[in-house]
Amino acid sequence: MEISCIALAGGKSTRLGRNKLTETIGDRTLLERVLDTLSSFNSEIIIVTSARSNLPDMIDYSNIRVVSDIYPGKGSLGGVYSGLFASKTLHNIVVACDMPFLHKGLINYMLEISKGYDLVAYREGERFEPLHAVYSRNCLATIELLLKRENVRIIEILSSVNVRYLTLEEIDRFDPLHLSFFNINTEDELRRAQELAKDHESI
Repeated sequence: MEISCIALAGGKSTRLGRNKLTETIGDRTLLERVLDTLSSFNSEIIIVTSARSNLPDMIDYSNIRVVSDIYPGKGSLGGVYSGLFASKTLHNIVVACDMPFLHKGLINYMLEISKGYDLVAYREGERFEPLHAVYSRNCLATIELLLKRENVRIIEILSSVNVRYLTLEEIDRFDPLHLSFFNINTEDELRRAQELAKDHESI
């Protein structure tokens, strides 16, 4: 399957108070951890950023394209739209750049089951993980309509696209600790990520 990888890096790191992408977790920065996992898919990596973002140096990575938000200030929904708009492939891995423990096996499985679906993601009740998902470019029209209506709640797309929801059992097969969905916004979360990286050197 031909795919692209979309990494959302337009966040302001407001709660942390500094650029979290340059924070070190284990032996790599947060951004490096994300890009290392995405690079293993040997596909184009599209990094979506806001005009105000200050991306760190990425000279060690090839096949990266940086694009700006088409709809600035529209949060993660705008970022997903901008990445899908820039993509040249039907299926796309979409992740946030603040997820240090992405699991290639789980993402591969999500790609394998994505045929015939517009979106593959985990949802349990009201909990929805839209930034660790596989999106089809078929989602573009739905997302654009929401953005033009100033509705930036990303969960709103679920009623208008064909979704394959991951079960807990499927996730547990690859990532029983569910660290794939761990993201960093605060000092406490950063410290926990650094501790996890020490305790689990293989992640």
